[in-house]
Amino acid sequence: MKLFTTGNPKLLKGEKKGYLSFVLHLAPANLSGYNTCAKATDGCKQACLNTAGRGGIFKKGESTNVIQQARIRKTKMFFENREQFLADLESDIRAGIKQAQKQGLTPAFRLNGTSDISWEKYGIIEKFPEVQFYDYTKIRGRKVSHLPNYHLTFSRADGNEMDARLASSSGMNVAVVFKKELPDTYFGKKVINGDDTDLRFLDEKNVIVGLKAKGKAKKDTSGFVV
Repeated sequence: MKLFTTGNPKLLKGEKKGYLSFVLHLAPANLSGYNTCAKATDGCKQACLNTAGRGGIFKKGESTNVIQQARIRKTKMFFENREQFLADLESDIRAGIKQAQKQGLTPAFRLNGTSDISWEKYGIIEKFPEVQFYDYTKIRGRKVSHLPNYHLTFSRADGNEMDARLASSSGMNVAVVFKKELPDTYFGKKVINGDDTDLRFLDEKNVIVGLKAKGKAKKDTSGFVV
């Protein structure tokens, strides 16, 4: 089973900076019957990029497609056959490294494209100390200091404003989705444009990562979008 995606338009922007990004998309929240997003909010469920692009194209009268089905299969494998999943993940990471090298690019891996799993618990990142991993998360206080090659950006959403402020005050970069133009500051911190690339590990430190509302998020009324 192929685990990673590379064709996302935002990921392709990273190639201009010399990186080839690989993203693992699992089924978000409890869509598969297993919860992959412990801190999911009503707003983020509604605005989730799980249905962005080809993932949201359904035949008339249908509510699923091959992309959604593949994400559910991957998720069930992670929960029901963890050992095999991690073995396949390691194999795919090694293949991704070789692919990037052939293209003269630096590989980078995002393991939570549409999930929020604490990957530091599973021993996969330590196996590749020279490779950059990165994710967004709504889980504050994750223990990743022993993984210098794993960069986390906190994700603000409806209902987690206090956690977002605490993450920001601790020096963690915080991603915030804005409905209109990006402000100069938020939480008293400089706002940078997070839509230029997906390479969050290259961002300045101690900033707000501003993202423009996309897809279903444009119609958000939950407070997920500022």
